[in-house]
Amino acid sequence: MSGEAVIAKRLVENLQTDLRALSNETKRKYPPVKEAAEAGILKIRTVVAHNKHVMPALVACSGEILQPFLLGCDTKNLKIIQLCLQSVQRLISHEALSAGAAANVINMLWNLMESGMEDLKVLQTAVVILTTNTVVRGHSLAKAIVVCFRLHFSKDNTTSNTASAIVQQVISIVFERVMAEDEAHADGAEVEVDLDKLKTSSTVSKEAPKTLRPCATDAYLLFQDLCCLVNGDKPYWLHGMTEMTRTFGLELLESVLNSFPQVFLRHGEFSFLLKERVCPLVIKLFSPSIKHRQGMSTPAPPVSPERPSFPINMRLLRVVSVLINKYYTLLVTECEIFLSLIVKFMEGDKSFWQRILALEVLHKLCSQSKLLRCFCQSYDMKPHSTKIFANIVNALGAFIQSLFVHPVVERQSNQSVDKPGKEGSSGQSQSQNAPAPTQHPAFSYKGVFIPLLPVSVAGTPKPVFLELLDKTDAPSVPDGYGLSVGFASLLDVVKCVSGIVTSEMDVEERRIRALNKDKNETSKRSPEAKKENGVLSDVDKGLQSLWEELVNSSWCGVLAALSLLLDACMDEAATEYILKSQELYASLCGKLGLTVPRDAFVMALCKASLPPHYALSVLNIASPQTPQHKGHNRNTSRDGLLQMTQGSEGRSEDTGDGRNQVVAVGTPLATVVGTQQGPVMLTAKNIQCMRAILSLAHCHGTILGTSWHLVLTTLQHLVWILGLKPASGGSLKVGNATETPNTVITTAVMAELPILSAMLSRLFESSQYLDDVALHHLIDALCKLSTEAMDMAFNNREPSLFAVAKLLETGLVNMPRMEVFWRPVSAHLLDICQHPHTRMREWGAEAVTALVKAAIGYRHEPPLHENLKLQTMLLGPLQELSSIPHPDIRQKQLDCVHQLLSSTGESLVHGWPMVLGVIGAVAEDQGESLVRSGFQSLQLVVTDFLPIMPFYCLQISVGVAAKFGLQKEDVNISLTAVGLIWNISDYLYQNRDKIREGLEKEAKQMGETQPDGIEQPVPPFDALWLTLYSRLADLCVDSRPAVRKSAGQTLFSTISAHGALLKLSTWQIVLWQVLFPLLDKVKKLSGSAATDRDAETAKGNILIHHSRDTAEKQWAETKVLTLAGVARVFNTWRHALLSLGDFPRAWALLLEHIEASALSTSNEVSLAALKSFQEILHIRPPRRLNALGRDSPSHSNNDTELDLDLVVPNEEVIDRIHNNATILERTSSEERAEFEFGEGANAELDDATLWATAWRVWYNIGINSTKPPKSRDTVRVPSQGFLTSLVQIFPALFIHIKPRFVAGDLQKLCMVFQNAVSVPVQADMSIFIIPSISETELTALQQTVLHALDVVQKAVSEGPDSMQTMFPAIFDQLLTFVTYACQAPSYGQIETKVLSKAASKQSDWVAMNYVPFAEKALRMSAQLYKETATHPAVMEQHVMQNILKVLQFPLGLKYACPSASSWKLAVQCLLEILPVGLPVARQPSCSQHFTEMWPDLAAVYELFLFSEHPAPAILSVEEQQEDESLDVQVVQLIREQILPYSSSTPDSFVARIMTLLNRGSIHSANTASFLDTENRQLREEFAKACFETLLQFSFITHDIKGGAQDEGALTKLALSALLQRCQEVLKKYVEDERLSGKCPLPRSRMAEMSFVLQAVTTLMQSLKKAQQQNVDSATWDQVIGLYPYLVDCTTCTSSQVCKALKEALYQYQNLLVAPTNRLTNGTTSD
Repeated sequence: MSGEAVIAKRLVENLQTDLRALSNETKRKYPPVKEAAEAGILKIRTVVAHNKHVMPALVACSGEILQPFLLGCDTKNLKIIQLCLQSVQRLISHEALSAGAAANVINMLWNLMESGMEDLKVLQTAVVILTTNTVVRGHSLAKAIVVCFRLHFSKDNTTSNTASAIVQQVISIVFERVMAEDEAHADGAEVEVDLDKLKTSSTVSKEAPKTLRPCATDAYLLFQDLCCLVNGDKPYWLHGMTEMTRTFGLELLESVLNSFPQVFLRHGEFSFLLKERVCPLVIKLFSPSIKHRQGMSTPAPPVSPERPSFPINMRLLRVVSVLINKYYTLLVTECEIFLSLIVKFMEGDKSFWQRILALEVLHKLCSQSKLLRCFCQSYDMKPHSTKIFANIVNALGAFIQSLFVHPVVERQSNQSVDKPGKEGSSGQSQSQNAPAPTQHPAFSYKGVFIPLLPVSVAGTPKPVFLELLDKTDAPSVPDGYGLSVGFASLLDVVKCVSGIVTSEMDVEERRIRALNKDKNETSKRSPEAKKENGVLSDVDKGLQSLWEELVNSSWCGVLAALSLLLDACMDEAATEYILKSQELYASLCGKLGLTVPRDAFVMALCKASLPPHYALSVLNIASPQTPQHKGHNRNTSRDGLLQMTQGSEGRSEDTGDGRNQVVAVGTPLATVVGTQQGPVMLTAKNIQCMRAILSLAHCHGTILGTSWHLVLTTLQHLVWILGLKPASGGSLKVGNATETPNTVITTAVMAELPILSAMLSRLFESSQYLDDVALHHLIDALCKLSTEAMDMAFNNREPSLFAVAKLLETGLVNMPRMEVFWRPVSAHLLDICQHPHTRMREWGAEAVTALVKAAIGYRHEPPLHENLKLQTMLLGPLQELSSIPHPDIRQKQLDCVHQLLSSTGESLVHGWPMVLGVIGAVAEDQGESLVRSGFQSLQLVVTDFLPIMPFYCLQISVGVAAKFGLQKEDVNISLTAVGLIWNISDYLYQNRDKIREGLEKEAKQMGETQPDGIEQPVPPFDALWLTLYSRLADLCVDSRPAVRKSAGQTLFSTISAHGALLKLSTWQIVLWQVLFPLLDKVKKLSGSAATDRDAETAKGNILIHHSRDTAEKQWAETKVLTLAGVARVFNTWRHALLSLGDFPRAWALLLEHIEASALSTSNEVSLAALKSFQEILHIRPPRRLNALGRDSPSHSNNDTELDLDLVVPNEEVIDRIHNNATILERTSSEERAEFEFGEGANAELDDATLWATAWRVWYNIGINSTKPPKSRDTVRVPSQGFLTSLVQIFPALFIHIKPRFVAGDLQKLCMVFQNAVSVPVQADMSIFIIPSISETELTALQQTVLHALDVVQKAVSEGPDSMQTMFPAIFDQLLTFVTYACQAPSYGQIETKVLSKAASKQSDWVAMNYVPFAEKALRMSAQLYKETATHPAVMEQHVMQNILKVLQFPLGLKYACPSASSWKLAVQCLLEILPVGLPVARQPSCSQHFTEMWPDLAAVYELFLFSEHPAPAILSVEEQQEDESLDVQVVQLIREQILPYSSSTPDSFVARIMTLLNRGSIHSANTASFLDTENRQLREEFAKACFETLLQFSFITHDIKGGAQDEGALTKLALSALLQRCQEVLKKYVEDERLSGKCPLPRSRMAEMSFVLQAVTTLMQSLKKAQQQNVDSATWDQVIGLYPYLVDCTTCTSSQVCKALKEALYQYQNLLVAPTNRLTNGTTSD
C-alpha cells in the first residue's frame, strides 16, 4: 500500500471518528447536526467503497462531508465548535477541500468572528486554510484577511497580538503565492502593461488589471487596499474593515516591500502601484501639516501639526529606506524626493530624534557603494538635477559640525520633544564643563566632550531608533550616539567611494592591459604610473566623469567633517581611522588627477601635524596656488563646510587628553612672513599625523604632484622643531646640545627620533620607484623649499638645510636614471653655490661635488667613456662652478677637478674639454690678473699642446681663444687672441691630412659632433674650420673697433687663403652659419650704435678721425667692410657657391642685406651697398656649367682670371688660381666625379629666380629710398648721386629680367623713376647739380632715367606681342614727365623753390629744372607714337587721347609756360602726331577706340588758338609773326586733315571746329578796343586762314546726293558759320565807324572789311550757280539778312571797302525779282 493510500485511510478513519463524536454530542439538542453527521459517515463509506483513489473523491464530496461541521459551528456551543474546528483543520491540512467548501469554511470563520467565539481557533484555522494550498482566492481570500484584521483590533491583547502576527503572515502568504505563480510561468514573458490605460482605469475603478494572473490579482488588490487604508480611504477589496491604524499599515507596507521586491520589479502593475500609490502616500505623510489619524471609525486623539509623530516618522523612514534600497531602479525620480526629505530631516531646525532617524537611514545608505554610485550617476551628474550625493555628504558634515558648535541647542531641542522628566540622557553634551574619563574613545572640542559609541556590528550598520516599533514616544538619544553614527557614515562614504573608484579602475586597467597585450604593446612604466596615466587616458570618458563626480561631490563635506573630528579626537585608534580616510581620499584624488581636492586633503594632514597657529602662518603662505582642475566646481555650501578646515586654530584646549600632551618643544623655523615668537610645542597627535604624512608620501608619492611642496614643507618644519640636522649623504641625525640648545624632547619621542629619521630616509630612498613625472614633482618641491631657505638666508636668518640634504639623498639613490633629474638638481645646487650665506653655499658645493664624483664613479651602461653626452652632462655642473665668484666655491671646484684628474689621469678621454673650460671661464669676469694668467695658459696650450691633445679638443681651443678675444679687460690680449686663432688656422692647414684622419676616426668612435647651430652632417675637419670661422665672426662684432677690424681682416683672409680645404657641402654652412649671421649682427649693432661722440669709447683706439669719432661712424666702417668682404667671398668662390642647391636663397639674402644697407641713413653705407650691388650684377654668369656648376678643367684658368679684378679687403692679394688648383689637386677621383657629374637640378644657375630676386631688391631700394616723406620734420632725402647710381644699375639688370618683364614690373619701375626725378636737392648744393632754366642740359639722374626708359621701350618694341602691350604704360610715364615742364612735381610735404628763387633761402630744398627733361620726354613720346600709332594696345588704351590731354597744359598756358620752348615743342609734336593718328582714328575698324578723343582734340585747338595768356609785351614783331605762323599751321592742319574727312568725324566735333574757325576769322575778336593802332594783338594771317577755310568749305559745286550727304552737311555748317561771321563783322564795322567819327579805323579793320565783302560776293555767285534744291530757305534768309548791313556800310569813306561793297550789292540784283521756282519752293515749303 502506497503512502498516499495510508494517509487517505487514516484521514477517513479520523473523519468517521469525528463525525461519530459530533453525532453523539448533538443527538439531544441539535438533531439536524446529528443527522448530517450520520449522513456524512455514510457518504464517506460510499466514497471509499466506490473509488480506488480516495483523496480526489473526498475532495469532490468535500462539501457534503464538511456540512455537519459547519452546522456544528452554527450551534454556538463552545464544545461543539471546538470539535468542528478541529475536524475542519484536519480536512484543510490534508487538502481535502474543494474551492466551494473552502469558501464555506471562510464564511463559517466570519460568523464565528462576528459572534466573538473562539478567536484564537478562528485565527488558527484561517492560517491553516490559507497556507495549505491556494484554493482560497478572490473574495474568499479577502474575507479571510478581513477576519484577521478585525481580530487584530480586538480588545483582548492576546487575540490582538496573535492576529497582528497572523495578518503579517497572511499578507506574506498572498505574495508568496505570486512568487510561486511566477516561478511556474518563468518561461513565459509578462504581458506588457499599458501604463496610461492602467492609470486611467485606476482613477475610475480599483479593479485589478486583466493582465494579472489569479494570485497576482489577489496580491494587487490587497496591496492597493493597504495603501488606501494607510491613506485613510475605504478599501475596495477588503470589505468589512472597521478600523485601521496608520502605524500598523506602514509596518505592513514595509514588510511587503522589503520581503517581495521581485514581485514589484517583475510586474509592471505592481510597479505602477509603487509610483501611483505608495510614493504619493509617503510624500503626503511626510508633510508637516498632515493630521496623523489613528483610526477610521474611532479615531484617537489628534496629533497637532506642529509636533511630529515619532511612530509615524520612524515607520515612514523605514518605508523610504526600503524603497531606496530595493526599488531605486524603478523610482529614480521619487527617490530623489525621498533623499531630499531625508537630508532636510538632518537640518538643525528639526527635532533631534528626527535628525537621528534620518542619520540612521543615511548610515544604511552610505554603507552601500552601489547605491551611492547610482545616486551620483543619476542626480549629481545630471545638469539640472539635485546634487543628492553631495547634499548627503554635506548634511553629514554639517550635522557633525553642529554637535560641536551648538551642543546646548541640540540638548534643549532633544528634551523639548522627548519626555522632559527623563534624566541622565540630555543629548550630546551631558557634562560640558567636566569631561568624562578618557579611557573610552571620545571627542573634545572647545570644551564640548562627546563619547564615541559602537554603532556597527561586523561592519554592518546597526540602527537603534529605526527598530523601536513598540515606542509611541521618541526616546532619549544616548550621549555621543549621533556623532558616532555620523562618524561611521563618513567612514563608510570614504570606503564606498574609494571602493567604487579603485575596483572599477582596476577592472579598466585589466581590460586595457588585455587590449595592449593583444596589440603586443608592453608598458615600461611603474604600476602606479600605468594606473594614473594609462587608465585615465584610455578609459571611457563617461566612467571617468563618474569617478570625478563622486569625488567632487563628496570631498568638501568629507574633508570638513574629518578635519574637525581629527582636531577633536582624543583616541589614537579613531585618529588613525581619520588619518587613513584622509590619506585614502588624497590618493584617490591624485589618481583621478583632481589637484584641488588632493591638495586640500594633503593640506589638512599637514595642518594637523603642526601646532595650530604655527601651521596657519606656515602652510597658508607656503601652499602652492594650484589651478582649479577640470570637472571641479566648488559651490557656496562647500566653502561653508570648509571653513572648519581653515579655522583649525580653535582646537581643544583640554590638557587631560593624552593625545594632546606636549611631547616636544623646539624653536620655530623662520618663514617668509616672519618667525613665530616663543617655543613651538608638538603633541603626540602631531607625531601621529607626521607618521601619516610619511605614509602618504611613501605609498602614494606618484600621485602627489604639486602637493609634494606641502608635504615637504611640513616635514621640514617638523624636522626643524625636533632638532634633526643633516649629515653626510643627506640623512638626518639628532643634533647635539650646541646645535639645538632650545629643543626639549621627551624620552618617548627621543627614542622615536631615529625611527622618524629612518622613515624620512626611506621616503626619499623610495623615490627610486617613482615614475619620472612624480620624481620631477618631488625634485621641484625640494627646489622650492630650498629657494625659500635661500630667501631666509638672505635676511641673515639661520636657513634650513633639509631641502639641500634631501636633494643630495634623492640624487644619490636615483643614479640609474640621472638623465631625468640631473639638470634640474644640478641647476638648483649651482644657484645655492652662489648664495652669500656661507653654510648654505658650502652645502650646495658639497652636494654638487658629491653628486659629480658619485656619478662619475657609477658603473654606467654603456660605460661612461663611450657616452660623450652623458659625460658632458655630468661634468657640466663642475665646469659651471667657474662662473661663481666666491673663492671657497672655486676652491672646491678645483679640488674636485684635481681628484678626478688624479684618479683618471691620461685615461680621462674628455678631460681636456674640462681643463679648457676652466681656463676659458677665467676670461669672463675674474679681473685683469686672472685674465692674464688664463691667457698665458692658453698661449702655452696653443704653442706646445696642440699636437698632443685629442683632435676634437682643437675646436674647444678655438672657442677658448675666442673668449679671450672677447674679454674687455685688455684690448692687447684681445688682439693677440685673434693672432692665436690665425696661428691655429695655420696649424690646421699645415697638418690637414693628419687632423682630418684623426677627426674622422674620433667621429666614428664618438659620433660626429657638429658646431653650434649646424644641423646637416659635416665632415669633422670642415666642422673644425666652421668653428674657427664662427668664432672670428663673433669677434667681428666686438664693441671695440680695433678688434672688429682685426677680426674681419683675419676672417676674410682665412676664408680666402684656406677655403680650398672645405668641401662643397661645407661652403653652404659657411654661408648660412657664418657670413649671413655676421651680416645680421653687424646690421643690428650698427643700427643701435650711439650717434654722439664719447671720449670713453674713443679711448684706446689707434686713430680717431673726424669721420670715425662716433660709434655710429665706426660701425658704418665695419658694416662697409663686412658687406664688401662677403661680396668678395661670393666673387672669389662663385664656382663653388653656384654649385650649391640653395644658392638662389643665399643670393636673395645677400641682396636683402644690400637692400637694407642701401636704405641706411649713412651715405657711406648706402653708396657702398649700391656699389656692391652693381658689382655683383655686372658679373656675367660663367659659361655653360656642368652638372655641379664647375667649369671643366680646360676652362678653370680663364674663369679664375676674372677674379683677379676683384678688390680683396685690406688690399690683400690672394693667388686664387693657385687656390682653385689646390681644390682640383686635393679632390679625389670620387670627389671630382661628384663635382663633374652631380645632379644638375641642384647646381645650374637658375637665372629666372636669381634675377627676379635682384629686380625685387632693386625695386625695394628704389621705392623705399624715394618714398615721399609725410612730414616736414626730420626728412631724409636721398642724394642725386645715390639716385643716379641706383638708376644706372637698372639697364644692366634689365638685360636679365627682360624675358619675364611684365606690365606690373613696368608699373613698379615707373613709380621708382617718378619718385626719383621728383627728389629735390639742398639749396646749398643746387648750384653744383641743377642747370639753370635757360640751359637745356639734363642732370645725370634725368639722363639715366630717360635712358633706362629708352632701354625698356626698345625692348618692348623688339619683344613679343605680349610684351608690346606695355606701350601704353610707357606712354603714361613719358607723358607724366611731360607735365613737369609746366608744373614741377612735389615731393611729399617738403616745400621747394625753383632755382631762380633758391637764393632767397626761404626753403632748404630746391626743385630740379624739369624743362629739358620734360621736353626730351615729349620728343620721345611723339617719336614713339609715330612708330606705334597703329598698334592695337596703343589704340585700345587711348594713347592719342592721353597725349592730347597732356598737351593741353603747355598749349593752354602758352606764353605762361616757364619756358617758351615747351609750348612750341608741344605744337610741333601736335603737328607731327595728328597726321599719323587722325587717319587711324578715322578708320571704321578703329573708330570705337577714338570716340572720346575728339572733344579733347577740339579742346587742344581751342586752348592753343585762343589762349587765355596773351603774349608778353617784350615780344618782338618777328617773334610774334613766328608764333602766328604756328597758329596758321594748326589751321592749315584743320583744313587738310580734318574738314575734308568730316564724314568720318563726329558732327559735334565738326560743329565745334567750325565755331573755332568762325571765332578766329575775325580780327576784332582778340581786342576790346577798336583803336588798336599798334596792331600787336591782331593775327591777320591767322584770321585770314580761318576765313579762307570757312569760305573754302562754303562753296557748293555739285549736287548733294547719296554718299555726298555728309559733305553737304559740312557745307551747310560752313555756310551758316560764314554768313553769321560776315553779319557780325559788318555790324561791328558800322558801329565802330560811327563811333570813330573822323578818325579812320585801323588798316587791319579795313582789310578785314574788304575781305568779308569779297567773300560775300563770291559766296552769292556760288549760291546762284548751285542747283536750287541744294540751297535751303534758311541759307537764302541769311543772305537776304545781310542786305541791311551792306546798305549801312555805304557811308564808308575807304575806296577799297566801297569797291568791294559795290561788287557785293550787284549780286543782289537777281534777288530783287524772286525766281519762279523759288516762289514755288516757298509755297511748297509752307
